[in-house]
Amino acid sequence: MLSEFDLIAEYFNRPRPVRATLGIGDDCALLTPGAGMQTAISSDMLVEGRHFFAGADPRRLGHKSLAVNLSDLAAMGARPVGFTLALALPSAERAWLAEFSAGLFALADAHGCELIGGDTTKGPLNICITIFGELAPGEALRRDAAQPGDDIWISGTLGDARLALAACLREPGAGEELARGEDFAAAAARLHAPTPRVALGRLLAERRIAHAAIDISDGLVGDIGHILKLSRVGATLDVDALPAGPVLSRYAQEWRRAYTAAGGDDYELCFTAPATQREAVLAAGVQSGTAVTRVGRIEAEPGLRLVDAQGAPLALALQGFDHFGSA
Repeated sequence: MLSEFDLIAEYFNRPRPVRATLGIGDDCALLTPGAGMQTAISSDMLVEGRHFFAGADPRRLGHKSLAVNLSDLAAMGARPVGFTLALALPSAERAWLAEFSAGLFALADAHGCELIGGDTTKGPLNICITIFGELAPGEALRRDAAQPGDDIWISGTLGDARLALAACLREPGAGEELARGEDFAAAAARLHAPTPRVALGRLLAERRIAHAAIDISDGLVGDIGHILKLSRVGATLDVDALPAGPVLSRYAQEWRRAYTAAGGDDYELCFTAPATQREAVLAAGVQSGTAVTRVGRIEAEPGLRLVDAQGAPLALALQGFDHFGSA
């Protein structure tokens, strides 16, 4: 049977660190920030039965565990440096650990982000990652920096992850339809293996293109609400301009509107930028290989106003996900 330290040595202790001054093996890791740089830090916890289904594919789970943290760095415009992993396991199963660590490190290596420490214990499956990034002072894309007149932009596409969840839960309507169809795997890939938009976030911050940003994890209407509240502004959002995922785009309008505007688990970026920066935003999208779509505007009048393609108000009862407000 694997001991705690055997588990770490076999599956999580990698060759000598490059970015960290001191990595795994001591009481603390040591990071030396780049000259004149600030450190960006974020932490996310994934709990079995709350954030992922029991029996979830371990390779995809390893990917998603780090992806949600990388997405937070992307929303600030930070460059990934390293991360810690706190892992509670019901048992130390070699096959599960091999797949989980493979998915985790494939994404970590793609972004030059090192595992520098953490903890393991026995208990219900729970994964907590704390990630560290860096950026120059004044670059950070803060939630409190949106300004009236800014355009609102979305990276990538929205809604396929929520559609896949609806299928997993056999929810009436689009969920049941997808569960019976042939497109489930394509939608499920967005739910289980999101793509953090790190390259786009870095360009928006480094080139001072955007004012404010947030990653879309709990649904756009809820997440953009954080920007509006902290920036003390309002917004008009064209719901029909929201870029639906390739699977969701084939569904009825009511489902496209609901799942793009309030779906959750997209891990795309919602950001604001001056109208004068439209060409720069499009260029950053091309350079980072990420589609970007303009979907609304920031306004001085408080509140979020939802409209259709013709600008007519929409009376949609939508809200973002809340861990303590949902069953």
